[in-house]
Amino acid sequence: MKIIITGALGHIGSRLIRDIPQFLCRYQFVLIDSLITERYSSLFQLPEDINYTFLHSDIFEIDYSDILKDTVAVIHLAAITDAERSVDREKEVNRINFNGTEIIARACAKNSVPFIMISTTSVYGSQKDKVDETCEKLYPQSPYASSKLNAELLLKQLSVEMGLKFVILRFGTIFGKSIGMRFHTAVNKFCWQATLKQPISVWETAYDQYRPYLDISDATTLIYYIIGKKLFNNETYNAVTTNATVRDIVNIVSNEMSDVKIEFVKSKIMNQLSYHVVAEKIQALGFKFEGDLAIGIKETLQQLQGISGKLPINIIVK
Repeated sequence: MKIIITGALGHIGSRLIRDIPQFLCRYQFVLIDSLITERYSSLFQLPEDINYTFLHSDIFEIDYSDILKDTVAVIHLAAITDAERSVDREKEVNRINFNGTEIIARACAKNSVPFIMISTTSVYGSQKDKVDETCEKLYPQSPYASSKLNAELLLKQLSVEMGLKFVILRFGTIFGKSIGMRFHTAVNKFCWQATLKQPISVWETAYDQYRPYLDISDATTLIYYIIGKKLFNNETYNAVTTNATVRDIVNIVSNEMSDVKIEFVKSKIMNQLSYHVVAEKIQALGFKFEGDLAIGIKETLQQLQGISGKLPINIIVK
């Protein structure tokens, strides 16, 4: 029996393919990644006693009718996730995040394979009050968020038309270390900038706005939880470890690093209001979020330790 993971070498995927086999070691894990971002290191030193198969392929080029045989679930991580830069890449974002999802979801429906879609709390956009999954007025403010919301709506349509079994997980912004981690999201970006002694770049007006964050360990544990419980009930669940302001994050970084400076910058996307996301729906089913923002930041900074100030050359950032 197989578990298929698309986008397997990315920030979340590279951690997931190491974490989830601890609980589901009897399965074969089929890892799909196009390697556009060249994160070859995500495949280094994988656990030796796990049955991995790696497919170096674009998600549009796979014969899913063959690969989906004997598959327990598809975990769909493949996506373009940089919200701010998605403004300049709308066509490409829609192709990967929407059209790519549609191809795989239709194949899963045809072959009766459950589908786990990773969406985002960014679909909520600006909200005055705390929001949960019952919120109907959604305000995605980037092509990335819009593509994810449209993909969510597609899955619901396919459940009616083709009997697709799925679950949608709306992830908060990921923090925490992994082999294939990226640094375009708030927490990781701040850690990177602080390590290089750069000013932490904060969007104007965003300093005291709340945003939802998800510890990467909670992300991988939740995916295992869904598969273990066979929770393919066509429902949507928020996945949030904590809600925090940029000020909260900067303060934690400052406690770990000296001389942290802040630079306020403009962005092509800007939520004018805070939004605070509640994840009680999945918790009511017994899942517990156990991550810690301060620990996640500390571990990320430790991961970066030594890249600045110990070289016989000057580091120039352009």
